[in-house]
Amino acid sequence: MNLLVIGSGGREHALVWKLAASPRVKKLYCAPGNAGIARQAECADIAAADISKLLTFAKEKQIDLTIVGPEAPLAAGLVDAFKKEHLNIFGPTKEAAKLEASKIYTKEFCGRYQIPQAGYKTFTNPKEAKAYVETHDYPLVVKADGLAQGKGVAICQKKEEALAAIQKYDKIVIEDFLKGEEASFIAVVDGNHILPLASSKDHKRLLDGERGPNTGGMGAFSPSPLINREMYEKIMETIMIPAVRAMVTEGFPFVGFLYAGLMIAKGEPRLLEFNVRLGDPEAQAILPRLRTDLVEIFQKALDGRLNEVELSWETDAACCVVMASQGYPGTYEKGLPIQGLNEAESLPDTIVFHAGTRLQGERVVTEGGRVLGVSALGKNVAEASQKAYTAAEKISWKGSFYRKDIGRGVR
Repeated sequence: MNLLVIGSGGREHALVWKLAASPRVKKLYCAPGNAGIARQAECADIAAADISKLLTFAKEKQIDLTIVGPEAPLAAGLVDAFKKEHLNIFGPTKEAAKLEASKIYTKEFCGRYQIPQAGYKTFTNPKEAKAYVETHDYPLVVKADGLAQGKGVAICQKKEEALAAIQKYDKIVIEDFLKGEEASFIAVVDGNHILPLASSKDHKRLLDGERGPNTGGMGAFSPSPLINREMYEKIMETIMIPAVRAMVTEGFPFVGFLYAGLMIAKGEPRLLEFNVRLGDPEAQAILPRLRTDLVEIFQKALDGRLNEVELSWETDAACCVVMASQGYPGTYEKGLPIQGLNEAESLPDTIVFHAGTRLQGERVVTEGGRVLGVSALGKNVAEASQKAYTAAEKISWKGSFYRKDIGRGVR
């Protein structure tokens, strides 16, 4: 089979890395890709949101299956365009992608179908939103309605922070702050059947101890000790199954990765958000543990036969530490040479996934805010974390940094 992966981040590198191991793959392409992906797939210089050029490329290269990584092309209708041309593509349609593309739609959707979530108010008038936060108890959460690459959420401890967050967005959701522990629950969905992946935990905040602004994710580990068999059943019964059935009722059956960001408190899960793609950096912690052929999973999903798939997992845990550029999630310098990649990659049970990188001649240089995801396997999360940090310590560029507490102390 000829496969095309769309995207250029760490998630896409993890997908390419896993797909490259499948005996079903004849030729693997990625658009636009990055320096790490280029070692395992032929990269095409086409933006992930350039639907017209991607369609032309898929036809010219006789692509048998396309897998969409990021949310923006999904929200823009890439899947719809490919389907119209009878091209196989894995991901939700534009209407189904509204579960991530519009926070307001999702809050109202969950309300219609009794999916447990935080109390909220929606606003399209900033003046009304500002009046609301003047009298609200704190902390509270301000969310942008549209896509914001994981950075459109502000957890506000006081009124001044909420007022500042409101000024950034036109349409917003203001939520009650939920206390508890976060977990990521990601599943492959074929419209009717749900195939959950291994559990994981993402670390969104920039700094150790869950401090600082929200980011696209500074690290992740799998499995999450929060999600035992009882919690798994609760999440499926109260969130995942109702959501997938509701999408059929709404007229937009969901096919793709459905990611529930959860807050778990006193043994009860509540939904923080839905995403309509594989998590990043969760992918870099989950996919190294997956034994099952990923191509088979995608094919069964597109055939509506996910119920025939039984996933097999490594017993080892995995941890991914994200290395970022100074200034992220704000402005940062690009084009900085990266040292130590070969030394890190030579370590056992270690994979360095590229995110914001590009080739400059023979050198790998920085191109994004989140630059690398250093992943490692270990007999438990603590050992996987230790191995990932040992590898990360060998890599550097001017201004590189990473959190020091991803997976630390987790058994």
